[in-house]
Amino acid sequence: MALLDIEADFQRIFGFSLTEGKQWLVKSGTNLIFAAIILFVGFWLAKWIGRLVVKILTKGKVDAGLVTFLSSLTTIILKILVVVTAITQLGIEMTSFVAILGAAGLAIGMAFSGTLSNFAGGVMILLFKPFKVGDFVETQGQQGVVKEIHIFYTYLHTADNKVIVIPNGPVANGNIINFTKADKRRIEWIVGISYGDNYMVAHDAILKFIKEDKRILRDPEPFIGLGSLMDSSINITIRAWVKTDDYWPVYFDMNKRIYESFPEMGLTFPFPQMDVHITKSETV
Repeated sequence: MALLDIEADFQRIFGFSLTEGKQWLVKSGTNLIFAAIILFVGFWLAKWIGRLVVKILTKGKVDAGLVTFLSSLTTIILKILVVVTAITQLGIEMTSFVAILGAAGLAIGMAFSGTLSNFAGGVMILLFKPFKVGDFVETQGQQGVVKEIHIFYTYLHTADNKVIVIPNGPVANGNIINFTKADKRRIEWIVGISYGDNYMVAHDAILKFIKEDKRILRDPEPFIGLGSLMDSSINITIRAWVKTDDYWPVYFDMNKRIYESFPEMGLTFPFPQMDVHITKSETV
């Protein structure tokens, strides 16, 4: 009798019977367990498929930037589908879910406007290819080697191996200097010698150094000229073309050879100086 009273009170308070409540709890608990399994297995599969996409595209010799972009895009899309499937398993009608998303669409769009811009920037980078993985670039005030191009960010590694993460939106819409895109580059040196030194001795020595360095290209022809007459020095301008990979080795080697050879030829590197003239005045 007491049990019947409890069931009657329960139905009067909650609007459904105790048996129906138990059935609902069992059904909801089952759905919750299945939803958790869907999330766990689905996220694992999404990650595995992302790695599989990387392997397939890499074997197909696809551009490295496109590989990271497509793999990350595939993983994100699959994870979104997994979440939607788990929500459906919980018994939430997708029509209601879509209506909620539609109502919040404006706010979400405003909140993620930067993210969408970064996504569009990533697409533009992959389409127009201002740089690729392995290029040395300067963008947004940062310099480094491009290591990865993801759907939202580009990863640069600096010369001292720091990792710089830059949003794709500003990169695609800003200035980009690609130091390695062209197959050859021009090196320029400014070498100062003292007033009174023989310019032609310096000119002929530099020309000799250039001819002896096989890494320096003969076409376009190297240039040596008296660039400027400064307060303390005569500045010689040297320009030569090399393969992009040889740029820094040639630059440093030429500096070293000039520094070691010029003093032996009687040429000096001037320090900033000022001539002071003293005149003797006659006193009455």
